[in-house]
Amino acid sequence: MTWTANSCFVTLAILFLWRVEEIAEACSCSPAHPQQAFCNSDVVIRAKLVGEHEVAVGNDIYGNPIKRIKYDIKQIKMFKGPNQDIDAIYTAPSSAVCGVTLETSGKEYLVTGKIETDGTMHVTLCDFIEPWEATSATQKKGLTQRYEMGCDCKITRCTSIPCMISSPKECLWTDWVIEKLVLGEQAKHFACIKRSDDSCAWYRGSAPPKKDFLDIEDP
Repeated sequence: MTWTANSCFVTLAILFLWRVEEIAEACSCSPAHPQQAFCNSDVVIRAKLVGEHEVAVGNDIYGNPIKRIKYDIKQIKMFKGPNQDIDAIYTAPSSAVCGVTLETSGKEYLVTGKIETDGTMHVTLCDFIEPWEATSATQKKGLTQRYEMGCDCKITRCTSIPCMISSPKECLWTDWVIEKLVLGEQAKHFACIKRSDDSCAWYRGSAPPKKDFLDIEDP
């Protein structure tokens, strides 16, 4: 094999490996009920977005700068997280790698995300991020108490009929098969709460659930 052919082969191999790495890093995640997002997140806040700019946060293994979008925020309320206010959230620059695009003209959002080792908050398309005005009264109530009551429960998403739970500690999430919506009635108006017998059931109501509540309000 000639030097030119060898060079072409090496170049193609590098491009192939780069493409495989890029595909592996592409964004892919399953929809999550707001309660799951709350329980699985390090931080859950209500925040007003006031600024946006691109920043470098280091270099990759090839020495290329790693870019992130930094959203400057004004924290309005923290529902879960560290003992200090969050003043910025970071995300990838492209939706292909799970980057999130948000409005920065003072719009308020409910934001869930992770805390990195350097103490900064990072968000992806896999996190639950919703305009505050679009959150339901039940979701707002869940953020302050009810979601936390069900963090030991498992919410199982039903994607096709038939579907069923395998444990009394599960709640079956049927929004997709019934309404063809990810954020349907159960996502907007129900919380999966652990009961006194350690089983879990959907709960909907304005009053706090009683300790021994029955699941008569299951959908």
